[in-house]
Amino acid sequence: MTVTENVPAATASLPPLAARARSIGGSPVRDILAVTARPEVINFAGGLPAPELFDAEGIAAAYRDVLAETPARALQYSTTEGEPALRAALAARTSARGLATDADDILVTTGSQQALSLLATALLEPGDTVLVERPCYLAALQAFGFAGARVVAVPGDEHGIDPGALEELVVRERPKLLYTVPTFSNPTGRTVPAARRAAVAEVAGRCGLWIVEDDPYGELRFEGERVPWIASYEGARDRTVLLGSFSKVMAPGLRLGWLRAPAELRRACAVAKQAADLHTPTVNQLAAARYLADRDLDAHVARVAAVYGERRDAMLAGLADALPAGSVWTRPEGGMFLWARLPQGYDTTALLPEVVRHDVAYVPGAPFHAGEPDRATLRLCFVTQTPDEIAEGLRRLGEGLRAA
Repeated sequence: MTVTENVPAATASLPPLAARARSIGGSPVRDILAVTARPEVINFAGGLPAPELFDAEGIAAAYRDVLAETPARALQYSTTEGEPALRAALAARTSARGLATDADDILVTTGSQQALSLLATALLEPGDTVLVERPCYLAALQAFGFAGARVVAVPGDEHGIDPGALEELVVRERPKLLYTVPTFSNPTGRTVPAARRAAVAEVAGRCGLWIVEDDPYGELRFEGERVPWIASYEGARDRTVLLGSFSKVMAPGLRLGWLRAPAELRRACAVAKQAADLHTPTVNQLAAARYLADRDLDAHVARVAAVYGERRDAMLAGLADALPAGSVWTRPEGGMFLWARLPQGYDTTALLPEVVRHDVAYVPGAPFHAGEPDRATLRLCFVTQTPDEIAEGLRRLGEGLRAA
């Protein structure tokens, strides 16, 4: 009898990942959160709303009512554009804040982060240029990078983008869009004043430029006066996409955001969303609409903002002792973050491991930059911890920086 030996067949190597997947790294913030997940760590790194301030009872009641009264609808597929009741409520809230909006102007998204991905799909070809602030929201840099865009930072100052520098870059680079978080920016916490917004809108209107105005933090104001959206200025009305989110004012776990855009671009984003996820979960949309109908979201946000203001004050009170002499930092009028710059020669990325050994964490500023980073900068989130925890965290931060 002949014995045949089973020899494994040679296996061919698999095709590689797409170049964009190989070249775009993960979020440094997520990496830091993974390293600092120990409960004893006071984490100023994450952009996490304070969970004890969620209106869990009100949100639960909205879900109960929706599932009790319209279960078949709540658990069924929905339209890509979003549930009519939610779109109408969002349009009413936007109109009440000075920007006339119809329900048809709104596309509901699965978090406002999805809105960025949809816009990148609808607007950008590989190699197109996108202009951003310096520094810029990290996940926006990721979204534009995945689209193959060339990302260029616009010079600015403590008041935001320099309109003159913006116009020079538009003429030279011929970008598709400008991305900005003009109110309580992530990561700096700064707010662009009205005159600067008007100038940016004028450049966009005269030179031909889409503006993507991201506003996840604007309702979290605890001092000063509200500044109109760039989208409300005459030169920008037909070329500005306004993004909003419930993540910071209701709860991030709902994953509910939206975009308000001119009709042609909104339709293109809806087609892109059909390919991405068909629609945002129906039950979440209906629960949010029910919450808006039955509860006073503005009153809830005012309570949250008051607490966040106290926590900002606690952080500002302790920074001088925690950071090296010669450091400077922003004083935000709202939002969740402040931005600090240590004296020349400090590298906050290199300092972080020693700081984490003291059971406290921040986000180094370098990843927030498109192009040459400012390595002496860092971002601190002041909303997640209580004032006493903030004071202790800053004490540990000071010890860690001195030990490094």
